[in-house]
Amino acid sequence: MFHVDRITAIAEGLFAIAKSEGNLEETEDELFRFARVVEGNDDLQSALSDPHIPAARRQQIVEDLLEGKASEVTVALASLIVGLGRGHDLPKIVDQLVDFSAADRSQAVAEVRSAVALSDAQVERLAGVLSEATGRSISVKNVVDPSVMGGIVTTIGDQVIDGSVRSRLNQLKEAF
Repeated sequence: MFHVDRITAIAEGLFAIAKSEGNLEETEDELFRFARVVEGNDDLQSALSDPHIPAARRQQIVEDLLEGKASEVTVALASLIVGLGRGHDLPKIVDQLVDFSAADRSQAVAEVRSAVALSDAQVERLAGVLSEATGRSISVKNVVDPSVMGGIVTTIGDQVIDGSVRSRLNQLKEAF
């Protein structure tokens, strides 16, 4: 339980910093995208989590990767997570920060996995449909995941809506 509390405490601190800097949405979005990159790259995840690599070197890896691609606040916060020795928890910490940010805006977060990036219009339309279906305001976070093949897989809290081609193919396979 201590582990989860530490993740929450770090996420709360990052949330407070990003909010006080006045660019919470931008920082949240950039950290979310960086966390998905880390999550999808075993070598990077290992490098950022390896206790044998000095913290300063792990932080430099983060700074080099994000330089020119993210705000100074985002770079500093991602570097802080790694510097604290929590590189292995980075995706969980960021997901918690995203939840805090959405709650601050009175929204729920929908993580939408798709084979290709959704356009702004598609994200907006999907947010509207999900808002109507759930009765809550929804913030959509799009994750590009080629394994989806087509369609989308949407997760809102513990609820998963699988509208992927892969899922439909599996259903057909089971039917025959």
